[in-house]
Amino acid sequence: MKLFNSDILSNNRMAWIDYARGIAIILVLYRHIFEGISRTGISTTEYAWLENANIVFYSFRMPLFFILSGVFIGRSLAKRTVSKLLFNKFSTLLYPYLLWSVLQISLQICLSRYVNADRSLADYGYIFLFPRRIDQFWYLYALFNVSVLYIFTRQLLKMPIWQQLIAGAVLYILSSYVSIKHIDLGFVYDIMHYYIFFALGDLLSSRILDKENFRHYASWKTFGWMLPFFMVGQYYFLTKDLQMNDNMYVETYQPILFALIALTGCAFMYNISFILQRYNTIKWLRIVGFHSLYIYVSHVLVASATRMVLMKGFGITSVPLLLVICLVMAVIVPIIIYNLAIRAGAWWLYSLDRPAAGKEKLQVQQS
Repeated sequence: MKLFNSDILSNNRMAWIDYARGIAIILVLYRHIFEGISRTGISTTEYAWLENANIVFYSFRMPLFFILSGVFIGRSLAKRTVSKLLFNKFSTLLYPYLLWSVLQISLQICLSRYVNADRSLADYGYIFLFPRRIDQFWYLYALFNVSVLYIFTRQLLKMPIWQQLIAGAVLYILSSYVSIKHIDLGFVYDIMHYYIFFALGDLLSSRILDKENFRHYASWKTFGWMLPFFMVGQYYFLTKDLQMNDNMYVETYQPILFALIALTGCAFMYNISFILQRYNTIKWLRIVGFHSLYIYVSHVLVASATRMVLMKGFGITSVPLLLVICLVMAVIVPIIIYNLAIRAGAWWLYSLDRPAAGKEKLQVQQS
């Protein structure tokens, strides 16, 4: 039995998209798993390099997702009416967010003796208002809200791209202000903070999707001149956050500089993705990228279960070993679960859109 649809690796897909998503989702998993291990009480002080990597990855991984989503909004609107696209966003973003948030909170409450998450019935109320209080799921809610708002302003209010960018920039600066003042706006903050990156994706879409430019994006020359800018940005982000003992310091107090560092990181990751597409190598990363949504919704559950078995069943307390094993399991197991669910007709675990017979169409990729 095949683990996944072989069409994922077909030449009619733009491989760089899957590579970029694969890189981003692995960075997301790294952070969540490392922090989960830290909350168990195991000392991580002797593994400063792991914590440093955790801080560095935080500088660009979420903008990477929002820019990539913005790249395809124009193409999506060209293929669907506004109403159909809104339903698609509800089906593939908000619906799995609601379903898996409720599932994870319920399991954490039932297994409160074994997990390090302190949950209560009040957490169900955070789903709509304060999504960041329920672990990783805030991203799906944020992407849904940003997408819907952008579709509304772009199509119904007819706001041109330059107005979108100005509005996004104003919202972005305001998000820094409310963070400094410790004003918790809940889900509104995420809209304010990431709208600009979504708009930038739309602005750059015509160039990024133009196959005539692919050879430039995939060149080692581009890699060579971007590498020092990437390294300098990451070095500053890391050292400044360590100096201030706050891994959100640059993002909160130096928002313009953070935006430059994040955009440099995103551009560098896209360059790497195009190079991987050029050589058609590390194909497993494409598979991971295609399944990024399905990995995202269930990886915390899988990683937590794996960590409990390793620590309480086998007495493993090595931080690097726990990190590697949990990371591998958090990638592989959700992919297996998703494909088994599709074959069993349980597609509703991930979307309200029934996939076409024999095809995996749930992932919002290249559409």
